[in-house]
Amino acid sequence: MKQLSSTAVALLITLGAFAQKSDGTTKSLINAEKEFAKSIAKNGEKDSYIEYSSANTLVFRPNPVNAKTFYASQTKEETDLTWEPNLAKVSRSGDLGFTTGPYEIGGTEKKYGQYLSIWKPENGRWKLAMDLGTTSNKPLAKTTPKFVEPKDHVAPKFLNEKEIKAGRDIILTTEKTLNTMLKTHGIAAFGGFLTNDARLLFPGNEAIDGKGKILSFFNGMVSKVNLKTTGVDKAIGSDLAYTYGIATIDYKADLRESFNYVFVYEKAADASWNLIVQAFVPADR
Repeated sequence: MKQLSSTAVALLITLGAFAQKSDGTTKSLINAEKEFAKSIAKNGEKDSYIEYSSANTLVFRPNPVNAKTFYASQTKEETDLTWEPNLAKVSRSGDLGFTTGPYEIGGTEKKYGQYLSIWKPENGRWKLAMDLGTTSNKPLAKTTPKFVEPKDHVAPKFLNEKEIKAGRDIILTTEKTLNTMLKTHGIAAFGGFLTNDARLLFPGNEAIDGKGKILSFFNGMVSKVNLKTTGVDKAIGSDLAYTYGIATIDYKADLRESFNYVFVYEKAADASWNLIVQAFVPADR
């Protein structure tokens, strides 16, 4: 085997680090996710998830667990896993982003689904903050990619813990208001909290895009939804945020089911916070 010079090795390391670099753009996040996919194909899930996770990363397997702890105990290596983002966005402050799209697991019994990943930068590299996936019984239709770049860059230089908590409390209050509205007005309450181009990820289904289609989906089978928020985080640029917790869904067919959920919020021009992505995965209770 040919040996590489020290200069060539250094160049390869530099190129690898650059591909995962967080520079505040959605393009850099997409590049990081592509490198993550290549890493899994080459090294397997265990090493790749450990590398791309921070100390506090949560993965839903099916309930939220610490990623490093979970994968450190895994012995089965999944390498035949492919996915492709078709919706991504990064905050104006470059400290929070999300990607979502279809995935496929190969092998004798192929599996399909949709994933949602929340990303945050750490030491100049994008790292997973949260990762979950729904399941489907069939291959998923192709969707035209929509990668939204920040319109500008806004990042407060100095934020103390009190200000950070106040920002998160705004999101918690928004979700509390949503939950109250769901109790009093039913599924229709989602209409006042969804962006026009919002996306819903729900087990067994394609990604459902658009406020009207999401409301129609819920109205067709759900009678009640109750949310119990577990955690929240918000970009310091005050334009993106996410929550996660437990959703209890009562179906019209007289059935109740518990789900883990992750919601992504974005701030509108009128300063209200609205849902841009909703993802539900069955909870193990």
